[in-house]
Amino acid sequence: MHSVIALSTGSLHSYGLARVFDLAARAGYDGVEVLVDHRWDTRQPAYLCRLADHHGLPIVALHSPFLPNVRGWPGDQLGRLKQTVALAQALDVSLVVTHLPLRWCAVTGHWHAPQPRSFKSMVPVPRHEPYRRFLHEDLAAFEARAGVTVAVENMPASRCLGLRIDRHWDNRPVALSNFPHLTLDTTHVATWGLDLLAYYEQLHGRVAHVHLSNYDGREHRLPPDGRLSLAPLLRRLAHDGYRGVITVETCPQVMHAEDEETCLGMLRRALAFCREHVGE
Repeated sequence: MHSVIALSTGSLHSYGLARVFDLAARAGYDGVEVLVDHRWDTRQPAYLCRLADHHGLPIVALHSPFLPNVRGWPGDQLGRLKQTVALAQALDVSLVVTHLPLRWCAVTGHWHAPQPRSFKSMVPVPRHEPYRRFLHEDLAAFEARAGVTVAVENMPASRCLGLRIDRHWDNRPVALSNFPHLTLDTTHVATWGLDLLAYYEQLHGRVAHVHLSNYDGREHRLPPDGRLSLAPLLRRLAHDGYRGVITVETCPQVMHAEDEETCLGMLRRALAFCREHVGE
C-alpha cells in the first residue's frame, strides 16, 4: 500500500468545485482535499458526496476555513474547526487540517502625500487565545471523541520591513511537537530558510499529512519547480512507511488556470513527480 496523492481544491480555487474534481479525476489523482470556504459547495455534505461519487474520487481531507467570512458558520477559528470536524464526520472523512492561532495581524496603511506609499504594521490578535488553549489542552481528547484526526499545519514567515516575522503562536518545531498530529507544509518551511529534511526529522513522529509544493521566493510553486529538493523528502516518507495523504497544494497561477488543457498538463506533471519519488 502506498501513500494517497491528492489534489487540494485550493490549488484551483478560481474554478468551481465540480470542475476541480473533474480535472483531478482526469489527471489521475487518488483523492481530493477540499478547502472549506465561503462557498456553500465546499461545505454541504450531500453535494460533496454526489461530487465524489460522480467522479469516483474520494474526499480524503478537509481544510478548515482560515478566513472568518463563512456565512452560516462561527466567526471564530475554534468554532470553524469544530464545524469542519462535524462536516468530516458527515462525509466519513478521517482528516481535518487546521492552521495555528494568529499572534499578530498585518494591517496595511496608506500614506497620502505627493508620493503616496503603503506600509504594513503588526497588531496583536488576543481573540485567538481560547483557540490556542483548546489546541494545547483539549485537542487530543476532542480527536478521540470525534474519531477524526486534526492535523495542525506549520505556517510561513511573513515579511515586515525586510524582516521575517512569525505571525502565529507555537510555530517552531519544539512547540509543534506538542500537538498530536501535524500537517507538514513544505513551502512554509522554505519561507524560514530551514532545511526541509532536518525539519521533518524533528517532527516526523507527528506528521499525519503533507502539503506538497515548492518555493522560489514565492510560495506554492509546482513540486518539480523551485529551490526545495522535494524528491528526497518523498523518498524518505516512503522509506519511513508513511501511508498518509500527500496533497499537492499550489495556486491557480502556477497551474495556468487560464487554459484548461495547460492546467491539466500541470496537474499530471505534479502527480507524476510525486509518484516517481514515493516509489509507485
